[in-house]
Amino acid sequence: MRIRPVATVVAGALMGLSALALSTTAAQAAPNGHRTVTVAHRGAPTHAPENTLASIDAARRLGDVWVENDVQRTKDGELVILHDNSLARTTDVEQVFPDRKPWNVKDFTLTEIEKLDAGSWFSPKFEGERVPTLEDYMDAVEDNGQRLLLELKSPELYPGIELQTLMQLHHQGWLDKGHVKRRLIIQSFNADAVKAVHRIRPDVKTGFLGNPSVADLPTYAEFCDQINPNYTTVTPSYINAVHGLTGPHGRRLQLYTWTVDDGAKAVGLARMGADGIISNKADEIREALQTSDD
Repeated sequence: MRIRPVATVVAGALMGLSALALSTTAAQAAPNGHRTVTVAHRGAPTHAPENTLASIDAARRLGDVWVENDVQRTKDGELVILHDNSLARTTDVEQVFPDRKPWNVKDFTLTEIEKLDAGSWFSPKFEGERVPTLEDYMDAVEDNGQRLLLELKSPELYPGIELQTLMQLHHQGWLDKGHVKRRLIIQSFNADAVKAVHRIRPDVKTGFLGNPSVADLPTYAEFCDQINPNYTTVTPSYINAVHGLTGPHGRRLQLYTWTVDDGAKAVGLARMGADGIISNKADEIREALQTSDD
């Protein structure tokens, strides 16, 4: 069963989801034993087409426990996994629908998107790979025993996507105590979207993608558990400023940084105190971090 579009925030749904919330969320430790979490960015995009089921399956085979994805919404209100606002880069949409430029996700129905090949651009062996729905993606993450850093992509284009995504996660069992405590983080570049998630489900761990000024960090700490900046902006003093604050669950604010594909750079960031490294080569980064501890 797929969750249908949310035109307005229904009070009853809000109350129902909020009633399920826990008062606190435990810190989510790195399952590989290293103090710095490694997150597989869009799955394993150097081994399989990004944000597909093949990509998270490849990440599982490589030993990646945490995976990251991007959620958007189709014209008819279905949630799908794709990074770009346009389908052009990672599907054959230009060939299938040549007159629909700029081929934005929001302008296509799910039935239309399901006709697209999302794998051949990467390699012929992935021909026929599809853009997954959030429902199918979550089933695969669950089957793989993985943990999820879920990004709400361009939520300003999709009013109500915060509640809709939470409703889908609830429907699939991902808002119970075990998942919320150990296996789920929701992030976005849009601070209002992160606030909405926190307001609806204050127990869910949240992250803001960006690097707010040090002066503004206390405001973000009211609704974010993580500040997740691009690695090029990270300094020891900034990490210390983040760590000096307490997040909404009464725990030290964390910092996950992206997209780090160089082992030496990842080791340096971990030594600065970064709590998480998001990488296209998460298996290599994990090995580099572990080796640095030997």
